[in-house]
Amino acid sequence: MLESVRNPRVKDVVKLRNRRHRDRCRRFVVEGLREITRALDAGVPLEVLYYCDELLARDRGQRILDHLAATDTACQPTTRAVFEKMSYRHNPDGMLAVAPTPDLGLDRLPVVPDAVWLIAAGIEKPGNLGAMLRSADAAGAAGVVAADPATDVFNPNVVRASLGTLFTVPVAVATAADVRGWLEARDIGAVLAHPGADLEYTEADLRGALAIVVGSEHGGLGDEWSMSG
Repeated sequence: MLESVRNPRVKDVVKLRNRRHRDRCRRFVVEGLREITRALDAGVPLEVLYYCDELLARDRGQRILDHLAATDTACQPTTRAVFEKMSYRHNPDGMLAVAPTPDLGLDRLPVVPDAVWLIAAGIEKPGNLGAMLRSADAAGAAGVVAADPATDVFNPNVVRASLGTLFTVPVAVATAADVRGWLEARDIGAVLAHPGADLEYTEADLRGALAIVVGSEHGGLGDEWSMSG
């Protein structure tokens, strides 16, 4: 039982809220029964799983523990005080995992004929990026590319806001220039979303291989996208 909030392992999990620490150690936090279940279903390896019986939904939590018993993932029980120290949620459900950060290069994206892709350019707020992942999953998009994001994909609030769809939708991160090159190499057309556009999205021809490009909350799409449509 992990009982002390001063334990180095607890401190390390808390530090993973910080992007610089996540980038340095190449690890991130997955919190919540739904999110952990979706990560496991997607084959995401977990280094360690922390759980608190006092907070845990017993049936769902036990299924995860039983599944991980046959893997190399360490399952560490904690006191409520320790778990709440590690958690970034107001009402935690008693499970939190640490996973290695995967490669997010463009070459990891699948080749899907006539697919729709979402290009999220310069997104600043983690909650918005998570919501975009949910929308892409619901719409059946082939994948999401974060171009020059101001937030990182593995921010805890992205994981939470995505409701675990971060693990169900193929995701890549790249510069705007590399994304444009990737679209050209795959012969994927681009439709640029702009509030002042003359054409309504309901009237646009969205057939064939297509990327819908949306810009940042504050500035929209920058000049680097002006030649993509």
